[in-house]
Amino acid sequence: MSSNRACSDIAYEYIPPYDESSHGRCRRERCRNFECFYVQSTGIWKSVWIEYVNEVRINEVKIIPDIDRHMIRFDFQLMGIEAKDNLRLETRIALKGQHVKKVSLSADRPWITVEAHVFHEACGPWKQCLWSPESPNLFDVEFALYEDEKESDRVYSYFGMRKILIENGQILLNNGPLYQRLILDQGYWPETHLTPPSEEALIEDIDKIAAMGYNGVRKHMKLEDPRFLYWCDVKGMLVWSEMASTFEFNDQAVSRFTKEWLEIVPQQYNHPSIITWVPFNESWGISTIGHDVRQQQFTQTIYHLTKTIDPFRPVVTNDGWEHTVSDILTLHDYVETGEEFLERYQDKESIVNNSISFNNWKYAFAEGYAYRGQPIIISEFGGIAFQTDKGWGYGNQVDSVEAFIKRFRAITGAIKATPYLSGYCYTQVTDVQQEVNGLLTEDRKPKVPLEVIREINLA
Repeated sequence: MSSNRACSDIAYEYIPPYDESSHGRCRRERCRNFECFYVQSTGIWKSVWIEYVNEVRINEVKIIPDIDRHMIRFDFQLMGIEAKDNLRLETRIALKGQHVKKVSLSADRPWITVEAHVFHEACGPWKQCLWSPESPNLFDVEFALYEDEKESDRVYSYFGMRKILIENGQILLNNGPLYQRLILDQGYWPETHLTPPSEEALIEDIDKIAAMGYNGVRKHMKLEDPRFLYWCDVKGMLVWSEMASTFEFNDQAVSRFTKEWLEIVPQQYNHPSIITWVPFNESWGISTIGHDVRQQQFTQTIYHLTKTIDPFRPVVTNDGWEHTVSDILTLHDYVETGEEFLERYQDKESIVNNSISFNNWKYAFAEGYAYRGQPIIISEFGGIAFQTDKGWGYGNQVDSVEAFIKRFRAITGAIKATPYLSGYCYTQVTDVQQEVNGLLTEDRKPKVPLEVIREINLA
């Protein structure tokens, strides 16, 4: 939908971003944010810290739940253990303050896998041990590395026992159907831009999203502060984790994108709230993917690399349209009325077979690719804005709260009434600069009563 690639200072009027006489270079002395481009962000925008570590230490732990076997697996990477004897690795698991399991073994190699049974009477029935939006149970886990019985390193963490699966065209969470009520979340603040002003601000966003009846967010083109993901884990908010786009396609973009994405997926892997990876959005950075084999192969490569690291979560390649290989077919459609939506989507085959275009010129699949029975989600829609000359939304602006609610109710209801859809993602949580189509203002004030949005979402 949007890009955080933009020019220098803020203004709401449109100024063409390129000077043809300078071969496409930005006229930086005149550039402004415009259309769906926002003010440029540079430099460090997330928290940075430095900590001392021992030479002999736990460097990385990948946590892999298996709810069907009541097991948890830990893949450890240990550092500095070469030529060391008498090393022992200890893992302690607890749930709600009660001891569940302790595993201790010799640490005689850099990579070690440990499995532990985690069923416990503290759960009651097993399903009450699982992580879900309704019941976000988290196990505490403590890792300790000893050298000659002297502690060399200790790490504290947590995990959730949950399973995300696609089967027979349905998305399943913990082996049961999951209907996703998502909202697009770009994570901008008026004063601090991409940087959250506080941890409390992150919590407030999550709480207001939940209060509106959404069970998840599509964190749009931003790698959010880890504390946001922590609180989504704690509060049971589902997350689609999405990569920022490159501006254009070239060898350097491919190299940098791949390197960064292969850092991001392992970094965020252990969060149970993350249920979908979205490396590409709306053909940004891959603008000719519809017919360009090289760009198509790039998305396939990223898909398969992601599945190699994480074979369990769905991967969406090119959210919105022009999909190549993708576990979910996601579509962006900003039709205004429920009647228009129902007419457009009454024939599923016309949608999945590229008979209907999106945004007037994009189709569901890139050339050479076809529908394989994937679940279908409307992953952007709505974008309703109130009447203003300070910015824009999608379609006609509305002039009253009543008109907003009527349109919101109709289009949301039409999506929910389409039986082959597995969910939706409304655009968006808050206004972002000149894009004034949020359910909340930039400073997080509701434009319509939250309970009304909740009633429509949960109806």
